[in-house]
Amino acid sequence: MSFKRFEADDFVVSADSVTSTLWSTGNATLTQFYSASVQEAGSSGNFYLNVYQTGSDLSGSAVQFAIAYGNSFGSGSRVYNLAVDGRSPSSTIYGQYQDLVIGDENTNFLFGDVTQSQFFAISFERARYKESLFPGSLTLNLSGSAGKISLTDDSQYVIAQTFNEAGRVYQLISGSAGVKYTNNGTTSDGYSAKSGSYGWFLPDIGTILLNPIALAQPAISGGIAFGYSGSTESGGNAGTGSATPTLTPLTSMYKAISGSTASSFTINAQETITSDYIFVRPRSSEFNYSENPSFISGSTGEILYSSFINNPQVYITTVGMYNDNNELLAVAKLSRPLVKDFTKEALIRVKLDF
Repeated sequence: MSFKRFEADDFVVSADSVTSTLWSTGNATLTQFYSASVQEAGSSGNFYLNVYQTGSDLSGSAVQFAIAYGNSFGSGSRVYNLAVDGRSPSSTIYGQYQDLVIGDENTNFLFGDVTQSQFFAISFERARYKESLFPGSLTLNLSGSAGKISLTDDSQYVIAQTFNEAGRVYQLISGSAGVKYTNNGTTSDGYSAKSGSYGWFLPDIGTILLNPIALAQPAISGGIAFGYSGSTESGGNAGTGSATPTLTPLTSMYKAISGSTASSFTINAQETITSDYIFVRPRSSEFNYSENPSFISGSTGEILYSSFINNPQVYITTVGMYNDNNELLAVAKLSRPLVKDFTKEALIRVKLDF
């Protein structure tokens, strides 16, 4: 067995971005949406509503994303204690996302150029995406009493990238697959300056924040007249309990996503695969002899055939990589044996993905 120490220029590190489907169906678009009555009626239903790709009691059912509603004043959900006004699941959700996304409990969310004290959060199940969501792949169709709207992110239009505690931040605009909506040859973001953008796209934490005020606008102002009970403090956030309004925030958003006959949700996942390339360079004078029993004598170590002394011919089939303690760390197999003698040099590229 022959050994050769690698040099610094034998190593090259490369990073490639790989995209894949996010939904467990294996498709880029999710068209069927189901909730679980057990989860909705349980204690967690006051905070969020899980959405599945099929009936939650069926084999293969898996959570695709969850819907939550946050309100800085605690509206839209039943208070924890009637003696403590404004403290409810919606205020808890709002504070959690303030800490996670903004990193400042005294700062509200700025959608476009308008500050809002409430939002809907769509958080994708961690098992659904790898490293992050893929900007420019989003198409979220929502329906309301004033019609339908398709939302995407503005990642293709930003000049200066915006970051916060959650990483990259993109505004939600009217359009699909990263492309703005066009009407009579004119493109626009869709939303009005009064209500702000439709929300934020946060790919690095797998979250979408929707601005309900923008969605609640009439069609002429870029909205869908989206209705929800965010102004009341009675009832549960997810619609549980007899005192709950008919359409509480979470059930309202769930219906907006799943209520249309053309309901669909398209988005992809993205990850960066780092590859370490190692170049193995057998020179003309190297690796020309073998310790194989067909090449040398096992008892004396002599070459069996005299013609192999000055004109050897061997075949390289495997590259082993060792540390300084002579411990084997990795093995690379060639697709076919590579002939080697004094008249030949080789360049073998080994790729390690991690």
